[in-house]
Amino acid sequence: MKNMSASRALLLLVVAMLLHLVTCTTTTTTTTSTATTHHNTITKAKTKTSSYPDFQLLNVKQAITETKIRPLKPSLYQELSMNIPNDSGSEGKQKLKLVHRDKVSFNNKFHNHSHVFHARMQRDVKRVVSLIRRVSSGSTASYGVEDFGSEVVSGMDQGSGEYFVRIGVGSPPRSQYMVIDSGSDIVWVQCKPCTQCYHQTDPLFDPADSASFMGVSCSSAVCDQVDNAGCNSGRCRYEVSYGDGSSTKGTLALETLTLGRTVVQNVAIGCGHMNQGMFVGAAGLLGLGGGSMSFVGQLSRERGNAFSYCLVSRVTNSNGFLEFGSEAMPVGAAWIPLIRNPHSPSYYYIGLSGLGVGDMKVPISEDIFELTELGNGGVVMDTGTAVTRFPTVAYEAFRDAFIDQTGNLPRASGVSIFDTCYNLFGFLSVRVPTVSFYFSGGPILTLPANNFLIPVDDAGTFCFAFAPSPSGLSILGNIQQEGIQISVDGANEFVGFGPNVC
Repeated sequence: MKNMSASRALLLLVVAMLLHLVTCTTTTTTTTSTATTHHNTITKAKTKTSSYPDFQLLNVKQAITETKIRPLKPSLYQELSMNIPNDSGSEGKQKLKLVHRDKVSFNNKFHNHSHVFHARMQRDVKRVVSLIRRVSSGSTASYGVEDFGSEVVSGMDQGSGEYFVRIGVGSPPRSQYMVIDSGSDIVWVQCKPCTQCYHQTDPLFDPADSASFMGVSCSSAVCDQVDNAGCNSGRCRYEVSYGDGSSTKGTLALETLTLGRTVVQNVAIGCGHMNQGMFVGAAGLLGLGGGSMSFVGQLSRERGNAFSYCLVSRVTNSNGFLEFGSEAMPVGAAWIPLIRNPHSPSYYYIGLSGLGVGDMKVPISEDIFELTELGNGGVVMDTGTAVTRFPTVAYEAFRDAFIDQTGNLPRASGVSIFDTCYNLFGFLSVRVPTVSFYFSGGPILTLPANNFLIPVDDAGTFCFAFAPSPSGLSILGNIQQEGIQISVDGANEFVGFGPNVC
């Protein structure tokens, strides 16, 4: 065991060193793109070469203590959302606070960490299965981005939307919790009159109370994009079915959304009158996918097809953020190419060339992570998936390298989807090897220890937070994304990591 104050100081120093992105440790420089001005001009620059530590400290006691932190009640979070400025003063920016679903106790019932963990893993497995099914079926017409009302497979089962924002809907704006989903191209909210609705925290949105609500006619261009669109009294009808059996049906409309101090008019949304599923109190979904009908896609003409976000863990006392517009692209980020999959255009793919543990790059063929011409494989960034998945061959090599360098730590039995766990009860802090992602083109992302060795109960059991993929698809989950600013510049086809943390 180590002195607690010294451990915290060293941990903060190590995490500060690790959160930045570096290039390969060879002496050869690589060319990456970087955002250099507030106008988001993409230029070419030589990145500096540097090395990263081959180990860091995990603060075990603090991690266990944080598992016992009680989530915020919805009333308290609502006050935070209303009273704290969203810091979105610059024109072209729309910035919202993000909160993890486990921080908001919608039912005023507190569950212990073990219960919350197992529920999250169950949701995660269903999310991954649904995502893989969508990607493997991506070539069929029913999954096209332009099919506004076609089947969109999401992992939202029993409230599996992982992160929430609070936005205003209508004029005057009615505050609503919305689930964000980077893999969906739809914005919808439950509406009165509601023939069938699940329970939500806020009052149902009533179109009759909004001066800006305008139904979409059957002859409109928006309605033309709906697969098998219906028509009722001249109004366009939509229907979206999710892979878990949840669904929303209703009318298409143009409505005003308020994000912080920014008002966005004429956003195409679904006004759901028949909805089923358990969405943990949220009023609907804010789709952030790569299609033209997602919220990001609809903003592209005026503000650029760009957004930036920073996810925070459920155990922190801070909020993450979600920011829209080309002005949100940060200076100093490490940029890598955004890869488009024409068979699954809703998802954001990135290039991965390898994985690192400690001071070694794990011997894995780069081909394992490549996206094929048929749309198979590749690496998807997903806000709705918690645990990063790699194809089995890559995962096992990665896991074994981690085990080899943690032989001094006492092992524990596997838990849920995790097969590599440790009994760290009684430790204040432990030394663990650095875990890194090698991106195509050179940049390396080194993860904080809390992003890959996580507590699964409050008794000191920690697990290596990765899992094998049941297919050739790799998924970069939100546990590994936590605390790192991630930016998607769809107009210029880049994804940025850093420089800020949250």
